[in-house]
Amino acid sequence: MISRTRSVTLLLVATLLASCAAPPSDQPERARPAASAAGPPPPVALPLRGGLSPVFEHGPRETDRPMVALTFDADMTADQGPRAAGGERFDNPGLLDALRELRVPATVFMTGMWARTYPRQARAIDRDPLFEVANHSYSHHAFTADCHGLPTLPPDRARQEVTRAYAALREAGVRHPAPYFRFPGGCHDKRALRAVGETGVTTVQWDVVGGDAFNPDAEAIVRQVLDGVRPGSVVVLHCTLSAAPATERAVRRVVPELRRRGYRLVKVSELVSAELRAAGPKADTADAEAGTAGEPQNGPVRS
Repeated sequence: MISRTRSVTLLLVATLLASCAAPPSDQPERARPAASAAGPPPPVALPLRGGLSPVFEHGPRETDRPMVALTFDADMTADQGPRAAGGERFDNPGLLDALRELRVPATVFMTGMWARTYPRQARAIDRDPLFEVANHSYSHHAFTADCHGLPTLPPDRARQEVTRAYAALREAGVRHPAPYFRFPGGCHDKRALRAVGETGVTTVQWDVVGGDAFNPDAEAIVRQVLDGVRPGSVVVLHCTLSAAPATERAVRRVVPELRRRGYRLVKVSELVSAELRAAGPKADTADAEAGTAGEPQNGPVRS
């Protein structure tokens, strides 16, 4: 009897020791990295048209749920560097905080000089899934003559302005700049579109002028945006406090009203993707429409 009891005891001990040595049933699962949720698709460019950068002004007008893209130009030129060093604000952290608080996706068109001056903010914008960073040239000089008083680039520097800006964005830590470009002032001609097209980017204009540049009247900005917006609209605003002091206040009024009207706020990349889906196979074969050779298309505002 004692021998039998001892045998049972030894068997139990062996079983316990074996169970301790064996890995728990969920250990293989813990060893595998957790599957991450699929993020949004990367921004896509529209196909070139006859070697020219395509010009995107708005997304599809007819959709089940209308979309609107708020875009913000972070302007800064080389001559403004000393002014920024002296305390003038060419950034607008309060605006970015408002967009985050309101959960507003947005596209920020950033000059290379702005990224060099505010690299920490450039990185923070890039890393925030609400936002995407796009190209607004390096120096914010105009690509055509007579563009809202902006200095004019020599023709042979047009392509370099795009590539140099992307280099500055990456040096600032922007890892995923979008393949979108906005001309300073919105001014362009066929020659400029060809030079920009060599970099493979899509030119993004707008169909709604926010009117915030050099405007301290937030209520006027709100009225201008809400009066002009339509399904698929691209709204141009600014992310520079010294030149657009009322933008944050206007955005805090505009966003709730757009949502009340049934609009979904999106980045430019979502509008571009929707446009590609709507165009279907025609997107690969359509020819360029850029006016007569060399005819400038000037944006309605300095941007």
